[in-house]
Amino acid sequence: MDITEVILFQHHEQRRMFGLLDEMPRDDTAGLASLWGRLEVFLEVHAEAEERYFYPPLLKLGRGSPDSDVIEEVEDAIKDHNEIRDAIRKVRASEPGSKQWWTAVWAARKENDEHMAEEEREDLLDVRHHVDLETRHRIAVEFVTFEAQHSHGVPIELKDPREYIEAYRTQSA
Repeated sequence: MDITEVILFQHHEQRRMFGLLDEMPRDDTAGLASLWGRLEVFLEVHAEAEERYFYPPLLKLGRGSPDSDVIEEVEDAIKDHNEIRDAIRKVRASEPGSKQWWTAVWAARKENDEHMAEEEREDLLDVRHHVDLETRHRIAVEFVTFEAQHSHGVPIELKDPREYIEAYRTQSA
């Protein structure tokens, strides 16, 4: 098990679930709400698992991309997660199937798509190049264990990206 493969697989599943929403009958508000509820939990638990288990080793062992250093990459990822969380809250505040609901779902999808593309292009590559397979396996085990333990979700909490980075630096010192 390799954390980069786990994350890639889950990104595919997130794209698939947004695609399923596209195919749902627009008047099936109960079905839309149920499918969104499952996707919402998946998105948030995935983000929290990344923040707990993937980004700390990336900060320690990664070297960044040609466009940014590793601290900028992780700071941007936390900002992305916050944007996704904000969109999730807007979906929650809307009537399933309404124009407002679909607008919020679209915002969540757009933020998530952009985040996944950056993560796949930068962070996963950085980990593949600079983190050994044994460590990638250990991270994957911790990651999927956390997700299994929180299959019903976690509280949505915005994180200050700079405080997140500083907390990591304090723990590593």
